[in-house]
Amino acid sequence: MRIGEVASAAGVSTRALRYYEQQQLIVSSRSAGGQRLYAPDTVERVRWIQLLYAAGLSSRTIVEFLPCVHSGIAGPEMIARLRAERDRLDEHMRDLAATRARLDSVLTAAEFGAAQSAGEAAGV
Repeated sequence: MRIGEVASAAGVSTRALRYYEQQQLIVSSRSAGGQRLYAPDTVERVRWIQLLYAAGLSSRTIVEFLPCVHSGIAGPEMIARLRAERDRLDEHMRDLAATRARLDSVLTAAEFGAAQSAGEAAGV
């Protein structure tokens, strides 16, 4: 697949793909004309990389984790790192849920206040 095809299928820019390649997250070969060519499974790999970035992992960490993702094989040290990263994500998810609950409270209060104001304005 050419770079534009991968970018379109994965929902990223060609610039992102070049960056991922520079960071050794993906690999390409070159056509006779010098164009980047990617294996079809690169699309799924890029989607996974995007999820890991969104979760707050650095490109260095992702490079270290990707072999385990694809092989399912990891040594004790890598398993410990994966668990630590999962625990960090769990904590972040708890923090996000707490923030969402507080925003829900603010929203409920604001909607109640807006409804009261509307009722008062209508003379109810």
